[in-house]
Amino acid sequence: MNDLSLLLGLLLVHLIGDFLLQPVRWVEARYRQKARAGALYLHAGIHGVLALAVLLLADPDRPLQATLLAIAIAASHAMIDLGKSYLPSQQLRWFLLDQALHALVILGVWLAWQGSWGALAQFSHWLFTPPVLAVVMAYLLVTRPLSIVMALAMQRWSQEIDNPGTLIAAGARIGMAERVLVLTLVLLDQLTAIGFLLAAKSVLRFGELRGSQDRKLTEYVLMGTLLSVSIAMVLGLLVRLVAVAP
Repeated sequence: MNDLSLLLGLLLVHLIGDFLLQPVRWVEARYRQKARAGALYLHAGIHGVLALAVLLLADPDRPLQATLLAIAIAASHAMIDLGKSYLPSQQLRWFLLDQALHALVILGVWLAWQGSWGALAQFSHWLFTPPVLAVVMAYLLVTRPLSIVMALAMQRWSQEIDNPGTLIAAGARIGMAERVLVLTLVLLDQLTAIGFLLAAKSVLRFGELRGSQDRKLTEYVLMGTLLSVSIAMVLGLLVRLVAVAP
């Protein structure tokens, strides 16, 4: 098993342990009983056993190190989940933080197993190259920053739309997803698929716009869609120029 396969294997068994082998009642027990919940330690133990299996599969001649690292994964998993049990259970931010902390532990275990920072140095060298940085920056731009730009650009007309608060709240999220998809398609040189994306959105909005018979709303949605897609396409084409530049 090569280095990357080991990391992917550890991440895979984490997903199996966290989402396939954890009944809802275990989660509920953890939130009710906190540190007194037996399910918390059983769940952490399952993660330790799964990690141990992957590590031994990678190198059967290192059982002691594999056991210690598996214990580290189990113990850290219990502590992270226990901390999460004191936070609101239905908030996306805490779920993402929980998974990020687990991923960092797995990354640390992987590096400890390698016994070298070479893999991380190679990744850093790859990450801090102009093409990769351009792609990362483009994806960041098409999310929140361009949502603000779109809101400011459309502000003149949004004031003429009934109930603009609901439209802006929903439209910002739809716009971000739309721009991410368009940017991805441009980077993959699948420009034809953007036409299908626009057609699908038009079909979804057709009944609503026809039913409302609101010409202002129709023009507003059309203008916002074309502006959003155009910005994402231009940004994607610029990134492709940077990526292929000598």
